[in-house]
Amino acid sequence: PLKPWTEAGRMLDRLGTAGLQRNDCVIALGGGTVGDLAGFVAGTYLRGIAWVNVPTTLLAMVDSAIGGKTGVNLSRGKNLAGVIWQPRAVICDPDVLASQDDRSFRSAFAEIVKYSMIVETPLATTLDGQLARLLSRDPDPLTSVIRECCAAKARIVASDEREGAGRAVLNYGHTVGHALEAASGFGDTLLHGEAVAVGMRAAGLLSIRTLGCPPGEIGWQDEMIERCGLATTSVFDPERVLGYMGADKKTVGDRLGWVLLEARGRPRTGQHVPAAEVRDALDAVLAR
Repeated sequence: PLKPWTEAGRMLDRLGTAGLQRNDCVIALGGGTVGDLAGFVAGTYLRGIAWVNVPTTLLAMVDSAIGGKTGVNLSRGKNLAGVIWQPRAVICDPDVLASQDDRSFRSAFAEIVKYSMIVETPLATTLDGQLARLLSRDPDPLTSVIRECCAAKARIVASDEREGAGRAVLNYGHTVGHALEAASGFGDTLLHGEAVAVGMRAAGLLSIRTLGCPPGEIGWQDEMIERCGLATTSVFDPERVLGYMGADKKTVGDRLGWVLLEARGRPRTGQHVPAAEVRDALDAVLAR
C-alpha cells in the first residue's frame, strides 16, 4: 500500500465516525507505511491523540518506528506532508519477522549498514562476524542488532527531535534514495532499503571526492551492501532522478544539503555538492 493524502483523510474520517476522544489511542500494527499513516492520523486528529507503534517488519523496527516522524506522500515526493508526533511506546517482537518475505527483510539491512557508517557503534563488528546468522534470522544476534539500532536512533532523536543538524545525519543515503523511490512510483519496483543502498553508494563516492573520506571505509560499506544482497542494478535516468531530488525536504532555495562522511562515524550535514559532481556519482551507481 502507498501513503497518499486521500488515505490519510479516509482514516481521519473513520476516527471521527468511531467517536474517538482525546483520551483514546491508535495502535499501529504493521510495517513502516502503516506506522507513518497511523502516526500522522493520530498526530492530527483532535490536534493529537496517543498512539502505540507495533512494527512487524525489520525495516520498521530498526528505523521508521523510532523517532516520531510521520507522513504521507504527495505527488511531487515522499513524506512531504507530516508531523513529528512521538508514540507512547514502540513494541518490537523479533518473532514476527519469521513470516516476512526475504526481499523486504534484506532491504532493512541498508538502514543497519547506515547506522554503522554514521555513528560510533559496534554494529560494523557485528555485521562482519555474524551477517550469515542475521540473514538467516537467528533471533539472538537479530535481537541485539534491533536493540542497538533503536538505541542509536533514539540517542540522535533525543538530542534533536525537530531534525536540525543533529537528526539530519539519519538522512545519509536518503537524498538519492527518496528520489529513486519517487521515480519508481513508490511501489514494489524498488523497496526503500534497496533505494537507500543505492543512495549510500552515491553518497559514499561524494564523501571520498569532496570530504576526503578514506576509500577503504566506503569500500567496506559497498561490500557490505553487496553481501546483504542489495547491490542490485537500478535502471534510472540520472537527469530524472535529479529532478526528483529538487523536491527533497532538505532543499533550501535551489540548494540541496547532503549528508556526507569525513570518515566512518563522522558525518557532516548540509553539504552542498556541485551539480556536475552529483551527476558523475549518479552515473557511477545507476545503470541505463
